[in-house]
Amino acid sequence: MSKNRDVFTIIGLATCVKILLVWTYRSTDFEVHRNWLAITHSLPLKEWYRERTSRWTLDYPPLFAWFEWFLSQIAARVDPKMLNVENLEYASEETILFQRFSVMCSDAVLFYAAYVWHGICFEQTQRLPRLFKPLVLVGLILNPGLLIVDHIHFQYNGILMGIMLLSMARIYQGHVLWGTLWFSILLNMKHIYLYIAPPFFIYLLRTYVLSEKNVRLQAIRLSQLGLIVAGVFSISFGPFIYHGQIRQVLSRLFPVRRGLLHSYWAPNIWALYGFCDEILRWFARKLGFGVPAQTITKGLVQEAKFAVLPNVPSWLTIVAALVLMTPSLYKLFRKPCREAFLHSVVYCGCVSFLVGFHVHEKAILIPLLGLLPLAVRRPELSGLFVAFSATGHFSLFPLLPNEQERFLKTALVLLYAFYIHKALSALRGRPALARLSKIYLLGLAPLFLYTEIISKVMPSRYEFLPLMGTSVYCAIGILHCFIPFSFAQDYTKLSERFKRQ
Repeated sequence: MSKNRDVFTIIGLATCVKILLVWTYRSTDFEVHRNWLAITHSLPLKEWYRERTSRWTLDYPPLFAWFEWFLSQIAARVDPKMLNVENLEYASEETILFQRFSVMCSDAVLFYAAYVWHGICFEQTQRLPRLFKPLVLVGLILNPGLLIVDHIHFQYNGILMGIMLLSMARIYQGHVLWGTLWFSILLNMKHIYLYIAPPFFIYLLRTYVLSEKNVRLQAIRLSQLGLIVAGVFSISFGPFIYHGQIRQVLSRLFPVRRGLLHSYWAPNIWALYGFCDEILRWFARKLGFGVPAQTITKGLVQEAKFAVLPNVPSWLTIVAALVLMTPSLYKLFRKPCREAFLHSVVYCGCVSFLVGFHVHEKAILIPLLGLLPLAVRRPELSGLFVAFSATGHFSLFPLLPNEQERFLKTALVLLYAFYIHKALSALRGRPALARLSKIYLLGLAPLFLYTEIISKVMPSRYEFLPLMGTSVYCAIGILHCFIPFSFAQDYTKLSERFKRQ
């Protein structure tokens, strides 16, 4: 009874917070999704991935387009004008309320996934003090990153993260076919999750197919998985193949001309690479060397051109990601277990964030939310999660550039960090954070002071400096968490090693 009461309490609290955020700042992503509603409602299917009236063209996989079509059927009864493709930047009160509440309703998938993981981890959390028993529910449903990105900035990550967490949970529980179905749906909702597909493939192949000694049974099990995947992809892409649009769809899904770096750098390896290029450019000019102009600090979505360091092609980022993923996938194949599967999914999500091509800062939520259940099941990782969570959430602050949201985003992140640290410390039996992590996190305070206050009165020619500072410092913090995490996949030795420290 207490278990279910916690679920309704946290869902109710989260819903109240989200309602209070309805009239806060919203980004261009609000217009992106309004335009997608209009495209899928007003145009024939064969035109969905060709329409160019707005620069915010449809570039998510077909199942997400169908999701937008479904929402548009309801939107037509709320305010039909929002479904006019020519009606750019339209934002009536009815439109704002509809889009905001559509995100809240779609979060039901996240709620269910959190409930499932709450049940899986209940054995660990029931030993905690009453306030911390709903640790998993709070950690997933009240995650400040999702509140910032979805319910202020505006996106639909809650439903996507819910499907991801649900697919992980079902496979963790041994419900292989259900897990495969959910993950296939996820890939057809947003293709960025291709980066975490290898652990799913390796784990299912090793534990579900090859665990059978009989070749005939292996073939049957492989066919079961293949039919589920093929069925979902056929439903998703089939209509576009029928209309001869598959090449156009793929060109929208993989626009390699966008450049290595996003308009504001995600805190990853390429942010450090870009920062080094900027330092070298400054030294070269001081020494009188002629260097070409660079484009990486203009804050625009375009193909990045470095001034001194070599430009990085898209294919190289894919190779780098595959090379870095290989050790984790090899360990998973050799010694498959449920925790190793979770670890490999989070690890591959981190790798894709660190070395991926044109990574959005919001992609940090994939490994961040995936790590929480593992940190609860394996308290040895609790310190890494606290540091990773604080750093990842701070890196999202530039998404809310207005002063009006400064207190709000700060309060959300600080309250969450305080709760998670106390809860995981209680679970572990001692403070979760190591000394070096505490020193690093203290450095976020002066960075916040500069980026949020001091930089506002500096000359405009330094306007990209706060973004660069946030990206570079947070990239160091994420690497600080990723490196020890990458060595923690052998769970037979992990507990003993942490006991000795």
